[in-house]
Amino acid sequence: MLLRAQHLARAFGAVTVLHDISFVVNAGDRAGIVGINGAGKTTLLRILAGAETADAGTVTIMPGVTLGYLPQTTPDFAGSRIDDLIRASVGALRHMAARLHELEAVMLTAQGDALAASLEEYGTVASAFQERGGYDLDYRIDAVLAGLGLAHIPRERAVATLSGGEKARVGLAALLLQAPDLLLLDEPTNHLDFAAAAWLESYLADYRGAVLVVSHDRWFLNRTVNVIYEIDEHRHDLTRYVGDYDAYAAAKRAERAQWEVNYAAQQDEIKDLRKRLRESARQVAHNRKPKDGDKFIYNFKGENVQSAISRNVRAAEVQLARIEADPIPKPPKPLRFTPRFNAVPLRSDAVLRAQGLCKRYGARQVLQDVTFALGADARMLIVAPNGAGKTTLLRLLLGQEAPDAGAVRLVSAARVGYLPQEPALADPRQTLLEAYSVGRVGLAEQHIAGLIGYGFFRLADMAKRVGQLSLGQRRKLELARLMADQPNTLILDEPTNYLSLDVLEAFEAALATFHGPVLAVSHDRWFIDHFGGEVWDLTDGRLARRG
Repeated sequence: MLLRAQHLARAFGAVTVLHDISFVVNAGDRAGIVGINGAGKTTLLRILAGAETADAGTVTIMPGVTLGYLPQTTPDFAGSRIDDLIRASVGALRHMAARLHELEAVMLTAQGDALAASLEEYGTVASAFQERGGYDLDYRIDAVLAGLGLAHIPRERAVATLSGGEKARVGLAALLLQAPDLLLLDEPTNHLDFAAAAWLESYLADYRGAVLVVSHDRWFLNRTVNVIYEIDEHRHDLTRYVGDYDAYAAAKRAERAQWEVNYAAQQDEIKDLRKRLRESARQVAHNRKPKDGDKFIYNFKGENVQSAISRNVRAAEVQLARIEADPIPKPPKPLRFTPRFNAVPLRSDAVLRAQGLCKRYGARQVLQDVTFALGADARMLIVAPNGAGKTTLLRLLLGQEAPDAGAVRLVSAARVGYLPQEPALADPRQTLLEAYSVGRVGLAEQHIAGLIGYGFFRLADMAKRVGQLSLGQRRKLELARLMADQPNTLILDEPTNYLSLDVLEAFEAALATFHGPVLAVSHDRWFIDHFGGEVWDLTDGRLARRG
């Protein structure tokens, strides 16, 4: 056993996030954590990593066990170079190597007990050094940097000068090179392209330690975990499902179907019991006092009837009370939202045209002669490695940056809804309702009805501060604002980032019924497989449709 969590609980004010969470992580475990946005997945990892304190319960880490934690938000690397982070991450291995050299020198002259002690310590250190990959350390450094798409970046470069995605990958590389006994990973694929995500899957498959990962990447979960822990949105506890994501999804469907059957059966039983009680009451009321001549018959038959009715009434009352004391709760409606995107239909053949777009940053040519047209019902998906210029292209199309050459033309009837790669909301002191209402007309009650109607939030969430929301909840707020704008054209930059699995599936269903053009950038392989449109590759600054 590496780690044991016992009866963990955490609340923020009156909002319970985690309740009575208990589980064990053993050597070699590969476990995924799933749940709705705001369910407490990140909070649980932070508690396990010691970055946050639980209100109740304990986390026990076995002696000698090392933990490595990758947060969802990139930590501050100010003042550090890539090489500094690498040196820090492998510092323990470097120290072991130095100690082995010291012991080798000692053993050349030591005798007797001193030699025996040196030999024993050398064996212990050498074994730990080998287990942590110390003998092939230089190779591993090169392999990890290459696998995460960082090999081309000079190691003396300051991390602060890197892009957000590059910083996240540098942080992941540093963590992997530490080779801890237990990896705690929070959405590790958010900033990985196809090649890097595939490499990470392979790396984790061969990893000697245990892995506990929060992820919404269904493809990734299918290839890296054999256990799924779900944090229930209503009970706030943890349920264990054996298998990968597909097995978990199948188990959830079966569980839901059985829940609905059991609930319906119990409701029928309640109706039947109440009907029996009503009928028994009528029978008693109709049992009038007999005439004098009929008293003997009444006493013989009537009392037996009354006794039978009383027994039936008592049995029905007991059964009904037992059910009502602990009823099967009504299954909540699955999360769905109405795609209120399409306000004004588009009739133009080409809603957006890009002609000869070029963009350079210093000596680097990011985009070169990018030309394409987006039709009124087009589905266009752009894929490329990290840093290839996908987000830059979207910013040019939206007019947020100017091209060095070329032009973008958008038809006047187009109302573009844009979802950026990273949640970028306003004042964190605003409430959820205030942030949603910015720039919108209407009464607060109308805005509340809109937010609840999308299925993303409940009435109790309206007063939460934006700063208290998880990244996934902020993403849902952006989606709600996007739909409230009623666009007829969508431009989406990594739309599946930070969304929990339930919202992902609802969002994908909404996109499938959206009557307008969609231009998306994504590295989510599941999303790409189910997108149902044209796929374009951005390579060396040029955009080309896949044959």
